[in-house]
Amino acid sequence: MLAIRKATDRGTSNFGWLDSRHTFSFGGYMDPRNMGFSDLRVINEDRVAPGAGFGTHGHRDMEIISYVIEGELAHRDSMGTGSVIRPGDVQRMSAGTGVTHSEMNASKENPVHFLQIWILPETKGLAPSYEQNHFAPETRQDQWKLVGSRDGREGSVTIHQDVSLYAATLSEGAKISYELAPNRKAWLQVVKGSLQLDGQTLTAGDGLAFADLDTLSVLGSDESTEILLFDLAA
Repeated sequence: MLAIRKATDRGTSNFGWLDSRHTFSFGGYMDPRNMGFSDLRVINEDRVAPGAGFGTHGHRDMEIISYVIEGELAHRDSMGTGSVIRPGDVQRMSAGTGVTHSEMNASKENPVHFLQIWILPETKGLAPSYEQNHFAPETRQDQWKLVGSRDGREGSVTIHQDVSLYAATLSEGAKISYELAPNRKAWLQVVKGSLQLDGQTLTAGDGLAFADLDTLSVLGSDESTEILLFDLAA
């Protein structure tokens, strides 16, 4: 099974300071056909104006991942954590029993462009926690780099769910393959650039669901194509 979710088919929200694209139903955007994929619940592509952002608000029982594409995102939360998230960083916050946080553009001059990803936890009522790791560009150049996993292996951030999250950056003409184990499904998100898949072109913002497939192979068709892959329970 292969199913492409085109960027142009996503939901949209625009509040002036925030321009957001929703791969799955979120907020005022509701599409019963796109409520998530396995335990992957939200992929929002957000662009936040200089000096603006999400003021303090709360979450419960959700694994929240922030992935900055361009710019800097300032994070503060009720656990006492304060950090700035930059390209190459992966931040994971487990909301658990309840946490409040804010996410603001750290720049007064430039917008910040990032993905916010929500994954359902396998257990409710966890103690809130936070983790942020940096992954150097060379570790994911033309290869998969594990950046999130259930057990935090290989320096990845720990996600409280049966999921493995990989990142890769492809040069033009570079081919990369992923072997999917039985009883698994996967979601590939094109973050930047474009790639080729079986004669079809996927561009930034496009998503691809696949299952019942031994191996998926894609070819970078831009100078620097950035992708994420979520390996999930079927």
